[in-house]
Amino acid sequence: MNKKKLHTVLQPLDVTAWTATAESAPQLQSLREDLTVDVAIVGAGFTGLSAAIELASSGVTVAVLEAGLVGGGASGRNGGQINPGLKLDPHVVLAKHGDIAEHALDFAGKAPDKVFDIVARYDIQCHIKRTGWLMPAHRESAEADLARRAEGWIRRGVKVRTLDRAQTCRITGSRAYTGAIIDPRGGNLQPLSYVRGLARAALSEGAQLFDNTPVQDLRRENGNWVLTTPWGKVRAPQVILATNGYTDGLWPGLKQTIIPIHSFQIATVPLDASLAASILPEGHHAADTRHLIQYFRKDPAGRFFLGGEGKSGGPRTPEDFSHLYRSMLATYPQLQGVPIEYAWSGRLAVTPDYLPHVHEPAPGISAVLGCQGRGIAMMTAMGQSIAAHLLDRTSQLGLPVTRLKRIPFHGLNQLYASVASSYFRMMDVN
Repeated sequence: MNKKKLHTVLQPLDVTAWTATAESAPQLQSLREDLTVDVAIVGAGFTGLSAAIELASSGVTVAVLEAGLVGGGASGRNGGQINPGLKLDPHVVLAKHGDIAEHALDFAGKAPDKVFDIVARYDIQCHIKRTGWLMPAHRESAEADLARRAEGWIRRGVKVRTLDRAQTCRITGSRAYTGAIIDPRGGNLQPLSYVRGLARAALSEGAQLFDNTPVQDLRRENGNWVLTTPWGKVRAPQVILATNGYTDGLWPGLKQTIIPIHSFQIATVPLDASLAASILPEGHHAADTRHLIQYFRKDPAGRFFLGGEGKSGGPRTPEDFSHLYRSMLATYPQLQGVPIEYAWSGRLAVTPDYLPHVHEPAPGISAVLGCQGRGIAMMTAMGQSIAAHLLDRTSQLGLPVTRLKRIPFHGLNQLYASVASSYFRMMDVN
């Protein structure tokens, strides 16, 4: 067994490669006064900011309250992959969610278009490109699942391509995979630059954004919702809760509807030209068929990025990223000896049915969460969808409103997730 461990990371742990390469952040301030607006949004990530853009551009007054910095959560810490579809393959969605399946599949399949459209509309500088999403099979037995996935999308008019072993080796630069499919709808970008660009776009449309402004209390008073922060209050008849994997106890029971999962990433130093050309030579990004998905790509500077699930509670030392380091070398032995420059983590939200959820737990309250690791495309689209719904109640949501349902024994779910991770990791290597 490969015992290689990652002992050294050149930059401090949890400092991301995206921070070092992102477009500058808009200059924001904390809320320092009381405001009254039409819609208050909690969370300045993909969901909250895309909703703010659509609302403000329609003349609605909007205040976005972010507990930390714009993009400080998962929106600025993910792998930068613009992937279409839901976590579940089309045939599984049809079997489990027949009443909503076709609409949900259509909405999720078109979600990447929303990202490309908004980037073009506001000229967001985020190194966006559409090379297609590469899904390689980590062993021959996984190819049947890929074929079924491809068939499900081909039936819906998507020109999915299937690659054999030799083609997969050429397009990945790795001999670790037995075959692959490419979904042309996918692409990639610099996620922190993207979310900062969304913030600028929201400001340009007249939305008010406040960072370092945690919402401490939310309650109904005289027909409005009142959001209390350390230095001011916001009153609004409509509130969108867009906190996803960082959801706390602001609304009772909402945190208990998801399981927050830590996704870990490592990034090498920029590779020399010849080495960079041997890995993903056509600029694709990839997420493979493992139960614990391994996702990887390069950035414009030639760094190689690899991510996957990490231990519950987040990283503490470089050795907590050793499983990714071993996977990197197993997939790309040519990276032996290349230093790891960055290692960090972020939290994504998983729901029991693997679908994003829209809740309206009280009149005037909307909550959108549960990206399942598909946040860039899906949550951009969901933010726009919830905004359209608030503007026109006859507008159909991307996914239906569902009852807020707590996960039983939620306090034990991190333990269950750890056990499940260990089991799936064993399944992936056997």
